[in-house]
Amino acid sequence: MSLFLIIDILGTISFSISGVLTALKKRMDPFGILIIAFVTAVGGGTLRDVLIDADITWMRNLTFVYVILGSAVFAVVLRRWLGYIRRSLFLFDTIGIALYTVVGVEKGIAAGFPPIICIALGTMSACFGGVIRDILCNEIPIIFRKEIYATACILGGIAYFLLLKTTLTEDFVVIISGSIVITVRLLAVVFKLSLPSIYTKKELTEE
Repeated sequence: MSLFLIIDILGTISFSISGVLTALKKRMDPFGILIIAFVTAVGGGTLRDVLIDADITWMRNLTFVYVILGSAVFAVVLRRWLGYIRRSLFLFDTIGIALYTVVGVEKGIAAGFPPIICIALGTMSACFGGVIRDILCNEIPIIFRKEIYATACILGGIAYFLLLKTTLTEDFVVIISGSIVITVRLLAVVFKLSLPSIYTKKELTEE
């Protein structure tokens, strides 16, 4: 099993659990939980594959469908244990965006796109499953708030291409790039960092 496939599966697991945790917070029924887990896990990757005219991964490889189902059951059964993990939704979401950023960048490279498009594809892969999840759960998607979310993915994608110019092996490039996404996201939350607002205090207080 290649590192690329392992990363893709780990990202699927992380986003599936993230989707389940969100659905549980909304008190959804089992069908709703499964749908949210599914769209969170494959939403961004499906959009990416459609745009680059590639085979949609989960439709060609049923391993991903089984992984989503297994992860959803795991998260539901162990939901009380997961509840003891501080900010478990944030944890799995952060791991997911890091892994899917790398997957998206590598797919862009394999398709022959220039770096800026590859970084956009990586960001899309990482973020748009969460966007669909939040919309279906009647929440404002994180990517549209001030939180540093997509920015972390972009920085990880840039780091990927910079590291390719070094003597590091591809496996180390992948690991370091993903770690950068996680680190930036964690630092942003710990130190309450956010993108600057374009609104004045008066505008923010107006109804």
